[in-house]
Amino acid sequence: MPLNPFRKLDLDQMRRSSALLNRPSDMQRIVNQRLKVFTMMIIAGFVILAVQLVNVQIRKNEEYTLKLEAYTLKQQVLTTPRGAMMDRSGELVVGSVQSHDIIYYPPKDITAQQEWELAEKFVESFDVSSDSLNEVDLKNLYIRLHKDENGNQDYASHLWSKEEYELALNGTAEQKQQMEELRLERITMDMVNELADEHTKKVYATVLLMEKGSVNETKVIISDANSDQVAYLMEHKSELTGFDVDFGSWKRSYPYESTLRDVLGSVTSNVQGVPKEDQEYYQAKGYSISERVGYSGLEKQYEDLLKGTKRVNDIRYDDDGFAIFNEVVSGKKGYTLHLSIDMELQQKVDAILWESLEKGKSNLHRPDYKKVFVVLMHPQTGEVYAMSGMLMDDAGNIIPYASGTYQDANAPGSIIKGATLYMGLNEGVVKPGEIIVDAPMYIAGTPPKASYRNYGAIDDIRALGVSSNVYMFNIAIRLGGASYIPNGPLLIEDPSDTFALMRNYYSQFGLGIPTGIDLPSEASGFVGYSKEPGKLLDFAIGQYDSYTAMQIAQYASTIATKGMKAKPKVVLRATDINGNTVFENKTTMLSSVYGNHDYFNRIHEGFQQCINTAFCGSGMKALGHDIAAKTGTAEVMQNGRESVNASIIGFAPASQPNLAFACIAPTSSNASNLQDNVCSAEIMPAVLAEFFKKY
Repeated sequence: MPLNPFRKLDLDQMRRSSALLNRPSDMQRIVNQRLKVFTMMIIAGFVILAVQLVNVQIRKNEEYTLKLEAYTLKQQVLTTPRGAMMDRSGELVVGSVQSHDIIYYPPKDITAQQEWELAEKFVESFDVSSDSLNEVDLKNLYIRLHKDENGNQDYASHLWSKEEYELALNGTAEQKQQMEELRLERITMDMVNELADEHTKKVYATVLLMEKGSVNETKVIISDANSDQVAYLMEHKSELTGFDVDFGSWKRSYPYESTLRDVLGSVTSNVQGVPKEDQEYYQAKGYSISERVGYSGLEKQYEDLLKGTKRVNDIRYDDDGFAIFNEVVSGKKGYTLHLSIDMELQQKVDAILWESLEKGKSNLHRPDYKKVFVVLMHPQTGEVYAMSGMLMDDAGNIIPYASGTYQDANAPGSIIKGATLYMGLNEGVVKPGEIIVDAPMYIAGTPPKASYRNYGAIDDIRALGVSSNVYMFNIAIRLGGASYIPNGPLLIEDPSDTFALMRNYYSQFGLGIPTGIDLPSEASGFVGYSKEPGKLLDFAIGQYDSYTAMQIAQYASTIATKGMKAKPKVVLRATDINGNTVFENKTTMLSSVYGNHDYFNRIHEGFQQCINTAFCGSGMKALGHDIAAKTGTAEVMQNGRESVNASIIGFAPASQPNLAFACIAPTSSNASNLQDNVCSAEIMPAVLAEFFKKY
């Protein structure tokens, strides 16, 4: 049989045909394998999911339930009692005692109309004032009450024209705001009063309190409710749904009553909450707008220490939609402030100042004697022992005004001559022991400039002892680069430079700049604006710029320490409930006076001479203590009359002082019939006698 030459080719063809026939079978096998893998993955996923569901629903059911509750939970945050304040002897000055507030927390899903009806019921039973409503509130009440001729609420849209109404509905955000302002502007109080009687205003005032703050905040409707109000609400809670009594509230107590109250400061009520002008600041610190905060004085200055830790309640609702509160964080009261003030001494100083003003009422030559200030402080530490002020109102009532010691500025008079002399010595315009003749100075175009008496040839120490104006005039003239020419002009080329130089020196002593005392709203005094050369002479004797009593006391302290200026302080430290110190207000020496501090020895000698020669008053000398002092008077205008500010500063013991003092009695004498310096003759001898009994 012959060979087939195409056999190999046929075999190859057959093999290829077999592979093609087998290819669908291979694809099916591959697909089946992948389906099996995918099915196993799905089964494994379901197994994992089932295990996880078992884990969530059985093993970790409680944990995830708590997480869900935490996610949806509402919480109520309440303030705890503020920290106390104690004086330097450990006597309670400010405390917190329990009080009861009537509060409101909205039931679940309550409507605005339902809240209005609740407020009406509340006002029928409780005396709520409408005084809290301002003009904008009343105008918004008009908008809320106004209805159209069909009795439908129209939000006072009749006050807009058609075009304005369209802008109010569909305009830009700015245009809508302008229309709102325009509508309010067109509402008059007569329109409000026609639509809302006093009862309606009280209801609206209550509604605003009920709506105040965020949804989760408890609203205080009546702060410090009396026992009758509390009893009535407890009996009628079912009728006044959402209203309750907070038995954990508090109010401030003051064992020393009005003593130092304006310095201690005040706290806002629960109804007031955070002052509007400070809301952004406090909200940034995590406060709610209904929280009580320090509003003035130490309460405001030390808010962070006094405020305490908030208590927290979880809020749930019962089946009727009423809130149920459960305390989860009890909170704790604020820290206790320990003050440098000696309250016993403070009261005695207050009484002395009150008596002085009362006595002045019957003195025809003290017609404008209406206020007086005294500050006692430790010159080495800045601790304030007492800061007293008294003010007589137009009706003749004398009221405490301790805050006036750092807020009320007055021309001090000759007490600043210590700084003037130091400046002259340090600038080299006078030399230690230099003799200048104290006699009237005649400058062209001005009245004679003289001291109270003509003292003749005196040195720098005696110039302080007898309070020579002429000696200080010469220092000012020389600082200006001029010389005194009898009957000639005062040739000072650029008085501005001399004013700047003198203010720089005075500020180093604490005059004309804030002292840094740990109290808010400290005044810096008044700076004269005239640049006339002659005013430099007045400036040198304390009859130009004005200073507070606290600045003057800091100045006295700086002289006492021979050039070291201490920062005054009222708070020494803060402690927790266990007595542990959590804050210490350490002594701060703000600066050191520029120059040669040996010159302070001469100032000390001059101040001591003022006491020893009785130029500072026989009462001061009679105390028999080692005192250094300087008196002052400043001529001012008051009620169209020439009047005189009286003052005295000093320190004791002169060798190692633990006291610096300042007294200033503005307009305490009629210039036409000059009376004794009330500070040196009456007030400070009595004050120092009380101080020396204890220190």
